Amino acid sequence: MTISYTILQGAYIVAGLLFILALSGLSKHETARMGNRYGMTGMAIALVATVLAATGGTTVDGELVSHGSGLAGLGWILPAVVIAAGVGITVARRVEMTQMPELIAILHSFVGLAAVLVGWNSSYEGAAYPTIHDVEVFVGVFIGAVTFTGSIVAYLKLSARIGSAPRMLPRHTQVNLSIILVSIALTVVYVVMDADATLGRQSILGIMTLLALFLGWHLVSSIGGGDMPVVVSMLNSYSGWAAAAAGFLLNNDLLIITGALVGSSGAYLSYIMCRAMNRSFFSVISGGFGVEAGSSAGSGEDYGEHREIAAAGVASLLTSARSVIITPGYGMATAQAQHAVAELTRQLRAKDIDVRFGIHPVAGRLPGHMNVLLAEAKVPYDIVLEMDEINDDFDDTDVVLVIGANDTVNPAAIDEPGSPIAGMPVLHVWKAKDVIVFKRSMATGYAGVQNPLFFKENTSMLFGDAKARVEDIIAAL
Repeated sequence: MTISYTILQGAYIVAGLLFILALSGLSKHETARMGNRYGMTGMAIALVATVLAATGGTTVDGELVSHGSGLAGLGWILPAVVIAAGVGITVARRVEMTQMPELIAILHSFVGLAAVLVGWNSSYEGAAYPTIHDVEVFVGVFIGAVTFTGSIVAYLKLSARIGSAPRMLPRHTQVNLSIILVSIALTVVYVVMDADATLGRQSILGIMTLLALFLGWHLVSSIGGGDMPVVVSMLNSYSGWAAAAAGFLLNNDLLIITGALVGSSGAYLSYIMCRAMNRSFFSVISGGFGVEAGSSAGSGEDYGEHREIAAAGVASLLTSARSVIITPGYGMATAQAQHAVAELTRQLRAKDIDVRFGIHPVAGRLPGHMNVLLAEAKVPYDIVLEMDEINDDFDDTDVVLVIGANDTVNPAAIDEPGSPIAGMPVLHVWKAKDVIVFKRSMATGYAGVQNPLFFKENTSMLFGDAKARVEDIIAAL
């Protein structure tokens, strides 16, 4: 079944608009669900239109201008779609929210690998403008290869299959720059080389592919665990540009549009996160930061003794409080305590206690991680506030519950210039009248930095599983 070129392009325009609406919807809690629906609808339209064009061909004014692969091609495409859809649904149903960062990282690697394969396939095909086509091949393969290996390393680090400590070669910045310069030189040689010298051209492309694969591995390996949230969004940007490059090679306008949307939004998100962590964007992407998770960096100072409290004591503080702020972190996600926290919130609000949430931009392992968990537990959107919206309110707060957060509430970022997280904006929870910290132990956070908050006079530690402790507080209420 053929499809008119006009209808095909119209379908792509509609899908592109839906993708833009999806990004717009995802910018707010209230519209996020609709944003996802826009995105899924756009992808369905794009998929159907592309399959029709690939198998049936396209026509202009009734004349066939592009031959499709016919039923034979459809016989290859449909099983692939069914298998991929089955795998996607199965993984989506089984994955826990705490595993989302590594899942996203491995999905980015698939996009990178696809770009490499498309680039290599296109290198064997002729083009009306060979010089431009050759540059597109090199750019697509380079970005795809960097995305592929970089995403795999990010997946291994986030899933704790390898250590989060930075692993880099001596003079690693110079090594990375040299690879980029050599790749540019190889691009020039590839473009000027005679098109009939197939073996030589493919050898050059192969050398560049290997260099790019190594560069992706080295870039992400050089970045420590504390900066992995930035890496995830950075790889998201890379995957977008890889998709856009594949779109140029396949002459697919929608793939170019979609890739540009993902690439630009991912880059901007990375920039926002770097500002939230007081990191230099270029330093992070070149592997200039990071300490090993759980290391003793910055923990040599003696801050004194900590104080402990029981669930009944916390319940007593809460019932006499006028205002409460809850600052969740990755510990809440690992304990799956969001529903218990939501129930605690409902009970406190029923007692006319003002309860709000303070969310740090990089709380958890993924941007918006805590927001999604709280939305899943039906916490009202209007009481979930960003760090900049709530930081000035801690002075007038009676009780702060720090549930599984560590680095994002660490006063060392302000008070200790020599700390690895110095200058990082944090939630000023220590300014409240009483601070209750939910933790399993006194271990350092993901950045490997000791937290002086735990030893302040107005701080009490509530040890144990966060979900169990919150349930104990609810029972005591």
